[in-house]
Amino acid sequence: MIRKLFVTILTCGVLAAPLLAQDCPLHAEHQKAAQENAHAGHDAHAALDHRGDEVMGFEHTRTTHHFLLKEDGGVIQVEAKESGDAASVERIRTHLAEVARSFAAGDFTMPEEIHDRVLPGVPEMARLAKAIQYRYEDQERGGRVRITTDDPEARAAVHAFLKAQIADHRTGDPLEVPGGS
Repeated sequence: MIRKLFVTILTCGVLAAPLLAQDCPLHAEHQKAAQENAHAGHDAHAALDHRGDEVMGFEHTRTTHHFLLKEDGGVIQVEAKESGDAASVERIRTHLAEVARSFAAGDFTMPEEIHDRVLPGVPEMARLAKAIQYRYEDQERGGRVRITTDDPEARAAVHAFLKAQIADHRTGDPLEVPGGS
């Protein structure tokens, strides 16, 4: 008898728990907070994309960004999604050539304007500007900036900067150097 009563109470509790949780004020607060966080995250990404479009001079929806870590530094690469999008290709090339010039001079105002903050690695990259080389290269659908250094501190700063770009722009690029270090 006691066992049957126990099983009945347990079964009712298991079946009722999801229904009670939906009406529970704590559940409702949790759901609202989750929705607000998702909305805030979407708003933050939308604001980043908007600032990026303004500063870079081309639409993020028409292009693909990649931030690649290399053993000697890394790569910032942007390409037009459509092969016939000559306007985006030209704007990409203009922007990336300016990035190479500005970064070489220790000027990182562009990424700060886009991200609305100083990215990790930037203070060290500015301080170690003479130890880092920035080389712009045309690509078929855009261009890239090749960042190289022999200085371990500068390389760590470049990697921190590129990892922040990967996260903020949601590129999905690897967060580790291919093949090691």
